[in-house]
Amino acid sequence: MEIALRRQMILNVEIVDMLNEQIIMEQKASSKYLAMASWCDQRELRNSATFFYAQAEEERSHFMKIFKFINDNGGSAISPIVNEVPHEYESLRAVFEASLDGEIAVTKSIHSIFKRARQVDDFTSEIFLQWFVTEQAEEEEKVRDILDLIDLMGDMPLRMIDERIPTE
Repeated sequence: MEIALRRQMILNVEIVDMLNEQIIMEQKASSKYLAMASWCDQRELRNSATFFYAQAEEERSHFMKIFKFINDNGGSAISPIVNEVPHEYESLRAVFEASLDGEIAVTKSIHSIFKRARQVDDFTSEIFLQWFVTEQAEEEEKVRDILDLIDLMGDMPLRMIDERIPTE
């Protein structure tokens, strides 16, 4: 029987470690978004729940993209373990504030890996991460827009606010 040999790793080892940490961060974000979707579902905030279910799936796709990138380039991706995530929030605004805080943390992490990849001449990782840099800017803007909407609507009933939450 032939033995398939993995190709030599072309990524910087330090960057692989950072990317594996990013996988954990993305999976945790996905789990947090599921908890947020559940919180909204329990309060019959359907559009917000739909938004967070979609965000959970998107974060999962991000960690899978990084996971495959590491393995496809000769590295060893680590399957993430996620500990407890918050399930209770004070308000719909608090849910979206937690979402924005999470997105900002992910953005900082992506920028840190990108910067380090550039410093160590890991061009393959740097080019790969460019997509994530753009994606994170879009993610932050989307949540900031929703928070602005919540602020503009002020004391209106939650259902009226929820009806205006984008589901796509």
